[in-house]
Amino acid sequence: MDNKASRNRLQMSRFKLDSLLDITMSINANLSIEELLAKYERILREELNIGKILIYMFSEEWKCLLNAGFSGEFAAGIDPEAALTQFEERTIVTQEEKSVFPDVDIILPVFNNNVPLAYVLIGDIDEEGEGMSPVLKHIRFIQTISSIIIVAIENIRLFDESLRQEALKKELELAARMQTMLIPDNISLHQTKHIKVTGYYHPHYDVGGDYYDCISLGENITGLCIADVSGKGISAALLMSNFQASFRALFSADIGLGVLIHKLNDIVVQNASGEKFITFFVARYNHDSRELEYINAAHNPPVLFDIVTGEINYLEASSVGIGMLDVIPTINTSIVKIVNPTKLVCYTDGLSELKGEDGKDIGTAPIIKHISNMKPIDQNIKALIRDLGIPDNNPHLFDDVSIIAAVLS
Repeated sequence: MDNKASRNRLQMSRFKLDSLLDITMSINANLSIEELLAKYERILREELNIGKILIYMFSEEWKCLLNAGFSGEFAAGIDPEAALTQFEERTIVTQEEKSVFPDVDIILPVFNNNVPLAYVLIGDIDEEGEGMSPVLKHIRFIQTISSIIIVAIENIRLFDESLRQEALKKELELAARMQTMLIPDNISLHQTKHIKVTGYYHPHYDVGGDYYDCISLGENITGLCIADVSGKGISAALLMSNFQASFRALFSADIGLGVLIHKLNDIVVQNASGEKFITFFVARYNHDSRELEYINAAHNPPVLFDIVTGEINYLEASSVGIGMLDVIPTINTSIVKIVNPTKLVCYTDGLSELKGEDGKDIGTAPIIKHISNMKPIDQNIKALIRDLGIPDNNPHLFDDVSIIAAVLS
């Protein structure tokens, strides 16, 4: 009998070592979570005669990872956060606790960096059977293999998440490059004797909801615009990309600016379903008549600086934003006569709402400070950005920052 018992113990020890080796090799072979759980369940239930296994694992929220032998109603009825997080070590369920955990005999917590990662509930201790229950007999092995499986599954999840994040990062980088193509660079902006244009664009995230443009509408007419979608990130960038395409398709020398605003409003209302809106400033400059025709749809008032007289004016809003209402009730088109060479600076609120040392919005004071001179407008904007520490040296930067500026003459 002693020899038989010794042989049985030796066989069981070999089986456990072989099982651990098999699980380890399976992990190294990158088996799926489902395949690892199937091996784990087979080892415990078929080889060790464990009747019931229930695993709850935390990944953003608690989920039932494996239910083998317990009723679905019981598994669904347990709130791991409320019922299990009190267990900090291997616990044999008492008779009093049976009211909460019927058919559960042992609770095995698995921790990672002192944080509960999973709980393994084991059932089927046969107190009336002959000999020691298989759960108690093999409890240390069950705890070891359970920990190995849980940690392996967590590593798989983290690896998959890192792959997902890397793929998302690459998609965002591609989206950022594509969006940058929608913003005209300074080389392509108009530089004629009648109008000299420069711009600056910095999205707060990889992609942003700001947009500006400068379009030739004929030999004697140039169009300018700047826009800002409410909110930031991918959804704002997608809406702005659609808006840019629609604007470029509609904007011409002949279309009334009011008609343009109504058409753009219909498009944004349809696409954004009332969840987002766009503040928008659009202008046409006639080089011959020297008239600047514009509509400001709830955008920050652009700044006009007369280089000869030093006079400052603001092109105030005369309409609600694009997409704020299903139908815009009133739109006023304004015209400014450009008598002397004049600097025009359009900007988004990511610039004007930066906080100064007093904790208040800086407004347009820095713009006025830097354009009130005879220097070229591109030098003015570079000095402004440098002075404000954008993008790397301003702790108050919270939004996309865009500027389109021009000298009209």
